[in-house]
Amino acid sequence: PCVGSSDASPDEGVVEDLPIIDEKAVEQLTEGLISHYLPDLQRSKSALHELTQNQVVLLETLEQEITKFKECNYILDVDALFSEAKHYHSKLVSIRNEMMMLHEKTSKLKKRALKLQQKRQKEELEQEQQREKELEREKQLTAKPARR
Repeated sequence: PCVGSSDASPDEGVVEDLPIIDEKAVEQLTEGLISHYLPDLQRSKSALHELTQNQVVLLETLEQEITKFKECNYILDVDALFSEAKHYHSKLVSIRNEMMMLHEKTSKLKKRALKLQQKRQKEELEQEQQREKELEREKQLTAKPARR
């Protein structure tokens, strides 16, 4: 077969070159190899398992801390809402006080306007009465022809 041929398997011809191996020797070599590496692999497996458990615990703790931060943000939002509510409440109180003051002023102005109107009407009535008296007096003062 050709060296560059893709049909040829890399292991082809190797089996023919190897001497016959004893099964017991292979088994003992395998057990030796396993006994040499197995304790390290088991320790690595337990260390990986412990590491995975620690990561799970760490993730749960992190989620709890994130939840706490979110709650803190909610508390800050609530605090902001309460301070805003206080601000608007004080605005409402000041507006109410101003409205009461304006109501008092308008009431006083209405009373004053009514008094002024009554005073003006009284003065006009007095003037009218005075005019009538003067007209009556003028009538009485005018010369009347003597009756015969």
